[in-house]
Amino acid sequence: MQPHILLKQQPAAASLALTLLLLANNINTTAAFLEPVSLSLGIAGSVAAFGYLANHIFHLNTEGCRADWISFNRSGLEADLERKLFGQHIATRIIVKAVSGFMNNNNPKKPLVLSLHGWTGTGKNFVSQLIADNIYKEGMDSKFVHIFTAELHFPHANQIDSYKSQLQQWIRGNVTDCPKSMFIFDEMDKMHPGLIDSIKPFLDYYDKLDGVSYRKAIFIFLSNAGGEGIIQTTLDFWRSGRDREEIELKDLETTLSLAVFNNKQSGLWHTNLIDKNLVDFFVPFLPLEYKHVILCTKAEMTAKGLMPDQDVADKVARDLVYFPKSERVFSVKGCKTIESKLDYYL
Repeated sequence: MQPHILLKQQPAAASLALTLLLLANNINTTAAFLEPVSLSLGIAGSVAAFGYLANHIFHLNTEGCRADWISFNRSGLEADLERKLFGQHIATRIIVKAVSGFMNNNNPKKPLVLSLHGWTGTGKNFVSQLIADNIYKEGMDSKFVHIFTAELHFPHANQIDSYKSQLQQWIRGNVTDCPKSMFIFDEMDKMHPGLIDSIKPFLDYYDKLDGVSYRKAIFIFLSNAGGEGIIQTTLDFWRSGRDREEIELKDLETTLSLAVFNNKQSGLWHTNLIDKNLVDFFVPFLPLEYKHVILCTKAEMTAKGLMPDQDVADKVARDLVYFPKSERVFSVKGCKTIESKLDYYL
């Protein structure tokens, strides 16, 4: 998780590089015609100019906490969610409004905190990626996007106090470097209870803590917790013959927040983040049906530069496991295994 620097050649940088080359050639060409004093002054001035231009090129090509590297693209986010995320009308609506409202506010009162919930393969990680892609020029590769996973970064229960301290230091240091940092916590349902409470002050309505403002940061929690309640509600709508697009956030929000708060495996079990209302949105991701798996498969084919093929998409979709067993309505793994299965059929 160490920060890294990415260098890419830009048109402006190429022009400056040519200027440097001409400048160096000019020094060699004119040296023979100048007196020693004039030559020394000329070389000193050229070296100073060379250093300035070199620093400028480095500045242009090094990712920084600046508008040319961090700039929100609302239309891009809307288009990505519309074209690439399937079966998630509630999540799409919430994400666009929440992220747009936050990023267009020059003086937010607190960081944006999103908690994404749902069954595996329904798009939680993917949505996090789309958000990053439309804020940071380098997307998920940006040094201002930080990802934590329970099993990798916090594996030992007996080291929880150490993890809390390290997590606080990491967030404090990175927000100090760039106020518009993003922190993604994956596998929240595997987090040790109480770990996330250690960063509660960073998510609260404080102007500054020890001289650091966290108000422009984004925190995203990803969890399977609450998935059963989301599935049951979606299944109830299906059994009653109602369209899934009729499901509204109000049908899920209360049940979801209570399930997460009371579930010891949620990572947010009895956390102050919930009872202090510091989570701005609980975002439900609905289980995916056969028709959504078809769409995922075709989208993956397009991403691979192939023409979408209905026959291949059907073969991939039929190869997945669905539940409940008697009705086979929802994909057990959503669209999570589509890429590997598509490679098999291709």
